[in-house]
Amino acid sequence: MTSTRPRRRADAERSIARIVAAARASLSRDPDATVDSIAEAAGVGRMTLYGHFPTRAALVDAAFADALEAGDAVLSAVDLTGNARDALSRLLASSWEVVAESVSLLAAAQGVLPPGRIRELHQNAGDRIGDLIRRGQADGVFRTDLPLSWLVNVVHYVLHGAAEEVRAERLAAEEVPAIVTATIQSILAPLARSGDSQRPAEP
Repeated sequence: MTSTRPRRRADAERSIARIVAAARASLSRDPDATVDSIAEAAGVGRMTLYGHFPTRAALVDAAFADALEAGDAVLSAVDLTGNARDALSRLLASSWEVVAESVSLLAAAQGVLPPGRIRELHQNAGDRIGDLIRRGQADGVFRTDLPLSWLVNVVHYVLHGAAEEVRAERLAAEEVPAIVTATIQSILAPLARSGDSQRPAEP
C-alpha cells in the first residue's frame, strides 16, 4: 500500500503537469480553446482532466499561474542594479518576452477569473516594477507627480497594448522592445524644471 500510494501521486502529478502545459500552449494560441481540445493535446481523457480541474476556470487559472511563475523566474534574473533608467530598459526587454506569450492567456483569464485573482497573480511583476520606479523617483530620474500605482499600471497597459498590436500585425515583434522602452521611458521622465508642468524633461 505504501509503495502504491506514492506511485499514484506521482502519476497524478505527471498528469496534472501535462494538462497544465497543454492548457498553457493551447490558450496561448487561442484564448477560447475548449476543455476537450486541451484534453486531447494533453493526451488524457475528458474525465481525467475534470478529475484534476473541475471547471474550465480552474484550468485557465492553473495555466495562467504557471506562465506567470515561469515569467517571474525570467524577470528575477534581470540585473536591476545601477541607474534606474538603464535597469528599467533591461527589465522591459525581458518583460516583453514574457508578455508576448501571456497576452492570449490573459484574455482567457479575463473571461473566467475575477479581477482580484488576476491582480493577485500579477503581484510579483507589479512589485518589481513598482520598486524600480520608486527607486528612480528617489534618484530624480522618474516623475513623482503621478501615483505610483498608476505608473505601474501604465507600464502593464503599454506592454499588453504592444502585444495586441503585434497580434493585429500593426507592429513587427522585433520592433517592440525598442518601441515599448522609448514609450515608457518618455512617460516616466521627470517634469522639466522650467515651470512648464505639462512638459516632461528630455530623457
